[in-house]
Amino acid sequence: MKVVILAAGKGTRMLPLTETFPKVLVPINGKPFLYYLMRNLQKAGYSEFSLVVGYKKDKIQSFLKEYGFEAELIEQKEQLGTGHAVLQAKNFVNNEEFIVLGGDNLWGVDDLKGINQKDEFNYISGLEVENPEKYGVLVEEKGLLKDIKEKPKQFVGYLINTGLYKFKSEVFTYLENVIPSVRGEIELTSAIAKMAEKNKVKVLRVLTYWKDLGCIKDVEPLEHFLKEVWSE
Repeated sequence: MKVVILAAGKGTRMLPLTETFPKVLVPINGKPFLYYLMRNLQKAGYSEFSLVVGYKKDKIQSFLKEYGFEAELIEQKEQLGTGHAVLQAKNFVNNEEFIVLGGDNLWGVDDLKGINQKDEFNYISGLEVENPEKYGVLVEEKGLLKDIKEKPKQFVGYLINTGLYKFKSEVFTYLENVIPSVRGEIELTSAIAKMAEKNKVKVLRVLTYWKDLGCIKDVEPLEHFLKEVWSE
């Protein structure tokens, strides 16, 4: 099973940490954040990786070499949204099923294993949180995704999108037909919402943990958390 890790962003909310390296390489307990994600993916049984890169891509190349990871680097030359980033990996995927995840998020091994379901559906990982208005909220009915509401101003529910997916290759057809946002970006969630209209997407809830490296204030709690749970 091929894995596409989205790692092209600069991480402006992580400045000044990200002045010299991309967000996914922010140090956590002395190691780049991406190290923990790729190790958990390996523990979950994955071995074919691609990294969609952009900002400071040379730093990611150096990281792979230093820590002994193998991955194909795919450059996203313009930051035109998460959907655009996934489209860059179309040749790497080569009409197979594949996993997509954000390189600035961390999931437990069992959840990374669990997203790899063997049926005709696409999958999205969800988690119930106390502050859903900060995220994309999943509208679910009997296990099927019905819609995604991005940062809703009115209460929709507590179940949010954690940014971990399993797709059939059909997702590329949907991405190629996404109407760009007002910012000119091709959003992955727009394609997923269209697939959800046809009952093609199921929701899997996080069973272990999900950690989001969103801004500088997330670093210290994440370091404490990993000191408690991490093992090689």
